[in-house]
Amino acid sequence: MPFNMDSLKMKKIYKSKIGLELVIPIALILGTVLVLTIIIEPRWIGLAILLPVILFVVHVFLTTNYTIESDKLIIKCVFLFNRTIDIKTIKKITETNNPLSSPATSLDRIEINYGKFDSIIISPKHKTEFIDNILRLNSNVEVKFKKK
Repeated sequence: MPFNMDSLKMKKIYKSKIGLELVIPIALILGTVLVLTIIIEPRWIGLAILLPVILFVVHVFLTTNYTIESDKLIIKCVFLFNRTIDIKTIKKITETNNPLSSPATSLDRIEINYGKFDSIIISPKHKTEFIDNILRLNSNVEVKFKKK
């Protein structure tokens, strides 16, 4: 059987970092509404609506991930967000705490600038390893860390 370079393609999945700065407020809000729905004025319809919302939020936090496969970065957040970026088009990676809505479950984020004017904000759990893997595939990426 001949040696095939395609069998050596890299595939690495990075889970999104889960930040308490997002979990605590969401848990407080949903927990308060849940307590009010159950204790103060029990309404089954409220519970029937609230429980799927809670399960959905937990599912989003647990399944948001970023996959480096061959020369592609695949960003997935449940069925809400699915984008594939050619790693060769990435120009810059910058550390950020930008709270804009994005496929990131922490405010410890990085912004990836790619293509002509495109950017996306993500929050890989192992940020340094993630950036190192991007740099292995595209050494031209400019990386800017925040000053500590």
